[in-house]
Amino acid sequence: MRVDVVFENARVLAGQKWTSAVAVLHGRIVALGEDAEGCSARERVDLGGAFVVPGFHDAHNHMAWFGQSLDEVPLGECKHVDEVYAAIAERAARVPPGGWIVGSGYDQNRLIGGHPTRQGLDRAAPGHLVRLKHTSGHMTVVGSSVLERLDLANVPVGGDVVLGADGSPTGLLREQAQLLLRPLIYPTPVETLVTAIDRAGQRYLAEGITSVQEAGIGGGLVGESPAELAAYQLARDRGVLRVRSTVMVSSAVLHDLSDGGGFGLDLGLRTGLGDEWLRIGPVKLFADGSLIGRTAAMDEDFAGEPGNRGYFQLPEDELVRTIARAHEAGWQIATHAIGDRAISTVLSAYEAALAKHPRPGHRHRIEHCGVLPPKALSRLAALGLIPVPQGRFVSEIGDGMAAALGPHRVPWCYRLRSFLDAGCVLPGSSDRPVVDGAPLLGLLDMVRRRTSSGRPFGPEERLTAAEALRAYTFGSAYAAFREHELGTIEPGKLADFAVLSADPTDEECLPEALVLATVVGGSLAYQRGIPDARP
Repeated sequence: MRVDVVFENARVLAGQKWTSAVAVLHGRIVALGEDAEGCSARERVDLGGAFVVPGFHDAHNHMAWFGQSLDEVPLGECKHVDEVYAAIAERAARVPPGGWIVGSGYDQNRLIGGHPTRQGLDRAAPGHLVRLKHTSGHMTVVGSSVLERLDLANVPVGGDVVLGADGSPTGLLREQAQLLLRPLIYPTPVETLVTAIDRAGQRYLAEGITSVQEAGIGGGLVGESPAELAAYQLARDRGVLRVRSTVMVSSAVLHDLSDGGGFGLDLGLRTGLGDEWLRIGPVKLFADGSLIGRTAAMDEDFAGEPGNRGYFQLPEDELVRTIARAHEAGWQIATHAIGDRAISTVLSAYEAALAKHPRPGHRHRIEHCGVLPPKALSRLAALGLIPVPQGRFVSEIGDGMAAALGPHRVPWCYRLRSFLDAGCVLPGSSDRPVVDGAPLLGLLDMVRRRTSSGRPFGPEERLTAAEALRAYTFGSAYAAFREHELGTIEPGKLADFAVLSADPTDEECLPEALVLATVVGGSLAYQRGIPDARP
């Protein structure tokens, strides 16, 4: 057989075994090991003994949001709120008065002084429009120049404008209250989104990522534009959609179809439309908020905050009705639910929808699935649902989550082992840019389960390195109905893989592993450490 390329002199993870080479024809794997070595090829790439694993697949990320954040004031490393103000003041010195200054990544749980305030932002950047995005995406702080432009008399249900001791707004907008900003910042221009998708994709390739699932486009809290899918199509047309992308459509843009054809998008578009590069995935709903923002819907009070049990982002009956209608219309459904109360409501909604309209193989999902008591775990598994937790959360925001929950609920938080033991298929994901989305860091956290302060966080939920890798490859492909073409290295599948310097299935070697190259469709899309590799 004459093939396009043979990648040889490697340790290739083919299923559960290691072999020596991969042969690729027309973007797909056609042979492995000795069979691959024996192929006649137009090109041969010597990988110098490196480790080849399936391309990493992030099952829940925000690519356009991350790409745009690369131009914003980075606040994630700030230790004191005054450092936030100093960073904003530095940017303000380079922005004309009246211009926007956008910062991102702050976390009040890691800031001495707590949330920034509008008064502090006014001092740091007088005469500017200032907006600071919380790392969770569930809160925003704005300065007075922005606040005075908002319709504070009409705060959307499922959000609130936080007031200070004097009864005036502090500048903090939580959950759906962030939609008050829409008249000022929405929609994001399509060209801006194309640039963001390109920049994000370049970073992803350098980290071994070959596929992603974009967790919400078109509307709602995370949508950037009603024409957002057009930005992905345009990125593909220009050759800058660098990773295979499955996009989740915000439930806010679904509607009754005029011909009586159900509930969805015009022309009856729904989950599954597309090809190997760009496709429509689930409909995305938001049930509640975040743990570190203490807005997730809980059965008990947040620790140290009597009376605060968070809240739903839309009325519970509307949430249940939307899930029922989307299921009946044939959509895969991905519902953001973090608090145990929110998860219970979502489980009941899925259960009722499936009882009324049984559909084997639905693969409905609960995004984050943050606080899951034992009884809820068994319900989730029995319904055949896919939980989509983020292992990296434990390291970066685990201390804040533990403080919000108190010690008795931490063992229920961002489970991993329990999902596998219950028979669930577990994907790997980051929720980037909420945390650093590099998969090798995510794998380490799935194995170690320690917070940034070094404290164990539900250590009984640890995975082996091999289990974590399978989640970030096969598990994510399964969650997107793509396991027939992605997620493992075997003949017939797309030739997408990461080339690493060390064995990621060995817990001792995993911390030392680096991405040496990334291959998409048999072509070197990124390389940094293989002399014979030519992107």
